[in-house]
Amino acid sequence: MKSDQIAEVIKEVRSFFQAHGNPELVKKYSRFFVEGYDAYGVDQKVIESQRLIWFDRFRDKLGFNEFLQLGDLLVAGGKYEEVFLGFWFIKQFEKEFSKDTFIKLSSWLENGICNWAQTDVFSGDIVSPFLINKIVEIDALSMWRYSSSKWMRRSAAVSLIKPGQQGLSVKAILDFIAPLMNDTEKVVHQGVGWLLREVWKLYTQEVEAFLLQWKDTCPRLIIQYATEKMTPDQKNRYKKIKPKKDI
Repeated sequence: MKSDQIAEVIKEVRSFFQAHGNPELVKKYSRFFVEGYDAYGVDQKVIESQRLIWFDRFRDKLGFNEFLQLGDLLVAGGKYEEVFLGFWFIKQFEKEFSKDTFIKLSSWLENGICNWAQTDVFSGDIVSPFLINKIVEIDALSMWRYSSSKWMRRSAAVSLIKPGQQGLSVKAILDFIAPLMNDTEKVVHQGVGWLLREVWKLYTQEVEAFLLQWKDTCPRLIIQYATEKMTPDQKNRYKKIKPKKDI
């Protein structure tokens, strides 16, 4: 049965990661993750080599649907290396992506993905191709902006970076992120600001006009990230105007 084979794969993956884990690497990288860093501490080069071996071997037994099920389990487990392995496996099937795949994979943002690094790789490597290849339109991400998951809200912005660089309408992007401009989470502010910085490189006037509209009301971190590549004189335009006190 396929379920038995998937269980065997999970067992082998976890045994390998446990055997090659390094607590010192966990300690080294944990400082980058305020939400916590649940990892084995496996060197990235070791993972990159082993995942090719696994994929070549597992591909003979498992199809796309089984790799989706495998991904569900790897991501839901929450272990740092397992989550990224799930992403990489699914990326190999990009040509088979459909609207149903998009819906299936969207659940990973609420069921396992738990830090900014996982969110950003998932957004750029997995979600962006759905938009670039026009499998789904930007509206498919609309409800992400209101999710209780801050990672899904961050992904709603970060997923637009590559499509924005490849021709997605700047108006569509700016209209889309407006509901995120007053989000309460730092990680969302960073994602929105990053998107605006990258889009600004291509659509300078449009993004600058947008930032002027929001500079006095949105979180300053968005402005900080969005204007990072601007000159000091350009940045001065986006200083917040403090309200005058009554005399």
